[in-house]
Amino acid sequence: MSGNEPSSFIVAQHQRAAAELPFSDDADRADARRGFIAALEPGVVTTADGTVVWDNDSYAFLREPCPASVHPSLWRQSGLVIEQGLYEVTAGIYQVRGLDLSNMTLVEGDTGVVVIDPLISAETAAAGLALYRAHRGDRPVTGLVYTHSHVDHFGGAMGVITADQVAAGRCPVLAPAGFLEHAVAENIYAGTAMTRRAAYMYGAVLPRGPLGQVGAGLGQTTSLGTVTLIAPTLDITATGQTETIDGVEMVFQITPGTEAPAEMNFYFPHHRALCMAENATHTLHNLLTLRGALVRDPHIWAKYLTEAITLFGRDSDVLFASHHWPTWGTDRLMEYLALQRDLYAYLHDQTLRMLNQGYVGAEIAERIQLPPAIEKTWHTKGYYGSVSHNVKAIYQRYMGWFDGNPAHLWEHPPVESARRHVEFMGGANQVLRKARESYDAGDYRWVAQVLNYVIFADPDNRAARDLQATTFEQLGYGAENATWRNFYLSGAYELRYGSFGTPTTTNAPTMLAALTVDQIFDALSLRVDGPRAWNLRVVTEWRISDENRTHRVELSNGVLTHYNRPDGTALPAPDATFTLTRPTLIRVLLTGADFGVAVAAGDITIDGDPTGLTKLVGVFDEPDPDFAIVTP
Repeated sequence: MSGNEPSSFIVAQHQRAAAELPFSDDADRADARRGFIAALEPGVVTTADGTVVWDNDSYAFLREPCPASVHPSLWRQSGLVIEQGLYEVTAGIYQVRGLDLSNMTLVEGDTGVVVIDPLISAETAAAGLALYRAHRGDRPVTGLVYTHSHVDHFGGAMGVITADQVAAGRCPVLAPAGFLEHAVAENIYAGTAMTRRAAYMYGAVLPRGPLGQVGAGLGQTTSLGTVTLIAPTLDITATGQTETIDGVEMVFQITPGTEAPAEMNFYFPHHRALCMAENATHTLHNLLTLRGALVRDPHIWAKYLTEAITLFGRDSDVLFASHHWPTWGTDRLMEYLALQRDLYAYLHDQTLRMLNQGYVGAEIAERIQLPPAIEKTWHTKGYYGSVSHNVKAIYQRYMGWFDGNPAHLWEHPPVESARRHVEFMGGANQVLRKARESYDAGDYRWVAQVLNYVIFADPDNRAARDLQATTFEQLGYGAENATWRNFYLSGAYELRYGSFGTPTTTNAPTMLAALTVDQIFDALSLRVDGPRAWNLRVVTEWRISDENRTHRVELSNGVLTHYNRPDGTALPAPDATFTLTRPTLIRVLLTGADFGVAVAAGDITIDGDPTGLTKLVGVFDEPDPDFAIVTP
């Protein structure tokens, strides 16, 4: 990918930003390097067959002076995030940073080490553990803690422990209540769409360099190794719950509805150390990620940060999190938490204030101004979330998609709207002429909007695609937010070279294996092509032999309804009854395994007429991991 150089407008913008940003405050650089023990050399992790799943060395260019094609604030952040290796947080607590999007923390116990958040991939987690053992001894993993239900905090589980170790009781696995349900649901229900958009968000296929991907704000990017999951054996259900694992005492604070629907902070009394999970990092976080998710609650987020301050703040000497670098010193970490708290509370309260004055989300996002103390602080900058899209998320949380203007209640969908816009504006050639004038004037936001109409009206218009790609590049170069930059540059890439699809997958075998029977059929119900199934009625029962339960599944009116049938319930006879285990159910319904082969092998027994199942499967749609984003 050969990008255009930044325009004079972007160069001037960055010069102004560099003059206004608080570069005299360089404490983060010292913190990011403090406690350094050793780096992984080279900073590359591969699979057994040599496939590269992580390459931190490819970001070496970030050690050079900031180029004009990257916002100086984002360049600074990315330069800090590439600091890689094993670090001592405090006596007995170590972190592996720069080997994935997230951090892995290791707390030494009486006989081994407790691992917190084993990264995304088994390969990067194993490399991190090996780096720790090379410098701290070959300690066994005696406990595993997941701070929350996002994949970058559990996906590498099998890189540090095995399922057999857990089953044998040698390694408890701790997680906040609801972890498994949310971890699986987010990655399965809307997993295809989220993962496709995540490729844009993290710039997965973009070349790394000043004209391409320079990071993701929260970390550099996501690793591409083997995603695994080992189910928790101990749920944390209440704030104040205390657990001791291998002599390591932890006091927990549950924080549901913050950065994840199941999340927890925790305190180490004997170390005077506080883990803030992903609730306080060195960036403004997302209230609604660009890849998609449920809208998070900044009001409750701020309240939990206040609670963390009152519960643990004054008793802590160091604070660390699942991303970025620690903060040392009681006064410093108290100020840090207070500013993070005020950031989320301010966005929430001011959005609601203006919302109640009649402003809509897009207007509030343009009007809102952060207080000076927050604006001049590095860790409140929008490298991952942004003020703009977070304000719109808050509006959406309270008011939904509709802004109250009847003109917006029943607009044409994108393609029909685009055709009409282009016709009204005098045709594609006129729109392109005017768009070039706006581009030359530096009005890139407007150019992107009007060229989108041309492309959706005529996706083969090469001139429109080329100018839109160039416009996206300028918007990307100008973005302080890493995920905005990646979205713009990924859009430019696909306009020029075509779809790059979805480089990663969320349907890892261990993820699927964690699905409950209800979640299996929930996932299937989302694939029913409603109109094709309007006139089809199929009733089946599924006897799950390893769980001693019978599940009724009914298809009618294009809806797949399912429920656990209590013994003795009087219901009409099913068309067929299938007896099998839950793993077999997952295998034949979700992974594409041959049903007939499983029957022949004795893994499934059938009573009744099985042809209804063929009809049921016949109305399932397949999700499309390559759907278009910047074209219709």
